[in-house]
Amino acid sequence: MSPGVKIEYDSERKIRTRNKGYYRVLHWPIWVFVFFLIPGPLTFDLFERGFDSRMGVWLAIVMAGTGLAGLMGRLPGCEPAPYIIRFTEDRPNPLYRRICYTFAWSAAITFGVANLAGLIYAVFTGQWILKQIYAAAYFPMAIAIWLLGLFGGLPRVKRSTKGEGTERRYFYGTVWAMCIAQPILWALYLLLPRNHAADITKLAVFVSVLAAAGYLSYRGALYRTRKIVPGEIAALD
Repeated sequence: MSPGVKIEYDSERKIRTRNKGYYRVLHWPIWVFVFFLIPGPLTFDLFERGFDSRMGVWLAIVMAGTGLAGLMGRLPGCEPAPYIIRFTEDRPNPLYRRICYTFAWSAAITFGVANLAGLIYAVFTGQWILKQIYAAAYFPMAIAIWLLGLFGGLPRVKRSTKGEGTERRYFYGTVWAMCIAQPILWALYLLLPRNHAADITKLAVFVSVLAAAGYLSYRGALYRTRKIVPGEIAALD
């Protein structure tokens, strides 16, 4: 590792033999949010026009499906006990984890890329076509990510859990970046005037936040972004 990059030793981590009830319950809304975002253009309508009956039906389906999966211990974090206790152990990565993290990657990447493309287009042309971008590009991007997940081409979605100590850094770093940058961008969209200078500001802030979160994640300064040095038994959230 480069100097200044924080690492974490397996031997220093507390080992859990089970997940507490509140821990399992608190992970459920995360997966509700992930799967609710699957129909990207519908989510765009949510922010543009507000909640409607279509979204209510979809949310009910997502809550029922993820709730059942959580009760069965088939959602990451909702299992009765941690599945992974050794970061370098070559264990099969369960299908439910591969599916969940594939869709989590899709949610993190597609919305960020679409919004970035919309910002760049607005800055260079003076026109906002974000809705058209979502309509035309969301599903091609999402399907490409889903296919990568299907073939084990994404971190935490591989057929083996052997690389979890490093792969989770990439996942949580991406989540941190998007979960910070997207709300800030939305706030700027609501607060700033609709003009070219504001568009430049939004793009600059969005890219700066992504870069800062990426750098902090690389350094291991954000929660769950430290590299886990293998060799000892440890529980993985």
